[in-house]
Amino acid sequence: MNPAELTGRARTHVMELSAPACTLHIHVATPFLALRRAALDAGFALEAVSGFRDFDRQLSIWNAKFNGDRPLYDALGNALDARSLSPAERVTSILLWSALPGASRHHWGTDLDLVDAATPPGRQARLVPEEFAPGGPFAGLSAWLEQNAARFGFFRPFRGELSGVRPESWHYSFAPVADIARRQLSPAVLGAALADAPLQGKAEVMARLEELHARYVAAIDWP
Repeated sequence: MNPAELTGRARTHVMELSAPACTLHIHVATPFLALRRAALDAGFALEAVSGFRDFDRQLSIWNAKFNGDRPLYDALGNALDARSLSPAERVTSILLWSALPGASRHHWGTDLDLVDAATPPGRQARLVPEEFAPGGPFAGLSAWLEQNAARFGFFRPFRGELSGVRPESWHYSFAPVADIARRQLSPAVLGAALADAPLQGKAEVMARLEELHARYVAAIDWP
């Protein structure tokens, strides 16, 4: 991928699927559909509620969290008041659960947030740990993916062991393409993408860019 593709400022590396509706890297669509067919055979209506996400969308999420217009949480999932935190504390809190614009793995089209569209019927899926924990509505899908996703090239990059990002049971990544992108997305590439962006907390981010890249981009939980 080129720098614009790596940082979500281009869409030349992705394609649109209609069934199910999602946008994925051109080399991820076929493995995902194979995973989905296997899940369906096991009784799960696998759906990607988030595939490719562009830079501007990630920027809007970041700025809303920084300004307190979207919920902000600590490492245990407790709600925080963004306005009571320093810029450094806001940046750290956001990065526990959300990526910097330009640094989201969703920019690559290799990563998906997966749910079972049939469970529970008519209920809005929520990407929170308790939904995927034992007793939660997506516990069965979570257990099945843990056992089977690797056969199709997918793994969970955020388990909270090596990654700075908190555990996300719903987030799966296609390893053969994603790890090439992860190694290509250097601090210099990320910094260039952020240089002219209207990013809230920008001075703090740019001053700590090497550290943030090492903790929240380069560090993942390996397959």
